[in-house]
Amino acid sequence: MTTALPEWLHPGPPGGWTADMLDHLPSGAPRHVELIDGSLVVTAPQTGFHMLALRLFERFLRPPEELMTVREMTVTLGLRQRPEPDILLVKRSAFTTATTSFRPEDVHLVVEVVSEESKERDRTTKPIKYSDAGIKHFWRVEQEEARPVVHTFELEPTVRAYVPTGIHRKRLRTDIGFDVDLDLDLSRAAG
Repeated sequence: MTTALPEWLHPGPPGGWTADMLDHLPSGAPRHVELIDGSLVVTAPQTGFHMLALRLFERFLRPPEELMTVREMTVTLGLRQRPEPDILLVKRSAFTTATTSFRPEDVHLVVEVVSEESKERDRTTKPIKYSDAGIKHFWRVEQEEARPVVHTFELEPTVRAYVPTGIHRKRLRTDIGFDVDLDLDLSRAAG
């Protein structure tokens, strides 16, 4: 069975898609659309692992008062770059009820939960874009035998690239400007 693409999507606007256009997609557009290199990326339905990992970070990551945890909102990195990370730690002052996207300077941490369809973007494409934009911390969450494994990275500012700071199983202990001590047991997020 073939599904026709909506008229607004194909062939796209003259000159390609830009970050500001995401706020003006038609009401029937998919809920999660990100812009990578001027192309719209529609994400596949999430798995149970993905949902539980998001819940775990959203519920149990305890940032200091000046930061807040948000999920599935975009970061505008440039004219043709507006990815949608799974979890963000952002400056509380940058959030309003009208916010649809954050500026990189308001983002403290980006978390991407890798799925089968997002492996290339989450492992290669997005980290380069986040580091180029100067976002200080990046975590990539992989599934290993139904358990999360968190790969943590910090920006090395002189080369604007991420360097690994750890691989965490069962418990995530690190410092990202504040101490993080997070039990990675997904059953805590199931209830």
